[in-house]
Amino acid sequence: MNAAQESTTTGGDAAELGDVPTVVAAHQAAHEARDVERELACFAEHASVTDEGHTYRGLAEIRAWLGRAANEYTYTSELTAVRQDDAEHWTAMRHLEGDFPGGVVDLRYRYTLDADRIVHLTIAP
Repeated sequence: MNAAQESTTTGGDAAELGDVPTVVAAHQAAHEARDVERELACFAEHASVTDEGHTYRGLAEIRAWLGRAANEYTYTSELTAVRQDDAEHWTAMRHLEGDFPGGVVDLRYRYTLDADRIVHLTIAP
């Protein structure tokens, strides 16, 4: 898949999307399952995550954030698309509905990859 291509799915996970990097598919599947340890294994030791305007640096901070995020709200989540932005960047889009403020949101998970690990993830509407 080149930078101009986008894959879409309805109700599946990223593993169903042909040329998506293994680490992106694994992260999306672990995120959907709310499996903190599997999700954490996708990140490089020096990785960072930016979510809701705060950046978490290193595996210890990311683990704490994942633990809080997995239990803060009840929601359903559907992967709606994944696209390659350039050689190191991929974006996954998810539609969420739940008991969080606003109740419905479409989020972009923008990945920066280094080999087979996530070095940065930004989550934003």
